[in-house]
Amino acid sequence: MNEATKKELTVERLYTLEETIAKDIFEGISYPWEALPKISEFIIKLGETLPEEEYEKRGEDVWIARSATVFPSAYIHGPAIIGKDAEVRHCAFIRGNAIVGEGAVVGNSTELKNVILFNKVQVPHYNYVGDSILGYKAHMGAGSITSNVKSDKKLVTVKTPEGNIETGIKKFGAMLGDEVEVGCGTVLNPGSVVGKNTNIYPLSSVRGYVPAGSIYKKQGEVVEKV
Repeated sequence: MNEATKKELTVERLYTLEETIAKDIFEGISYPWEALPKISEFIIKLGETLPEEEYEKRGEDVWIARSATVFPSAYIHGPAIIGKDAEVRHCAFIRGNAIVGEGAVVGNSTELKNVILFNKVQVPHYNYVGDSILGYKAHMGAGSITSNVKSDKKLVTVKTPEGNIETGIKKFGAMLGDEVEVGCGTVLNPGSVVGKNTNIYPLSSVRGYVPAGSIYKKQGEVVEKV
């Protein structure tokens, strides 16, 4: 694999780090999936430093911004941080190890587990997001999900046209760059990495790396945005 392709998969190319409270988790790593095993411990340490006038601690290792809206029917298990002006809607299920960014939306019956949602992310309708990182203003359409474990239970590999990267991780859903739009009913298969400003057609099955600034129509048909 050439260096240019490797660079496109890095934290630097995928994300605007100023748009997350979790910026420091990415220090010293190249690829974003390297942060996945660190999320739990990071939340606990960060949570203890959050100002009480802005965040309320509810239960064990759960910090919720006082400006956030959390519906009574939502369930949040720690460690978790819900950012300022975020909205956690009816029957959302946050299973732990979750950072929900400022102004983000976690919708009806959406489930989160071991994730970082940057600011303004929207997962508003029947989404499953597990072992994934979603960049600034990324949006997942209704019923779109991350599939985070391979059917053969082997370690996840990130596939690119120029070769594959072994991650050494068993559970790895998707890395979505800033402002990625995922169409309704899409499955993001284990090890999906989608570059910034890319659109995924509805009902897609995505696998491997999708370049930034693209339109993903189907496997093998990815065109550059005009």
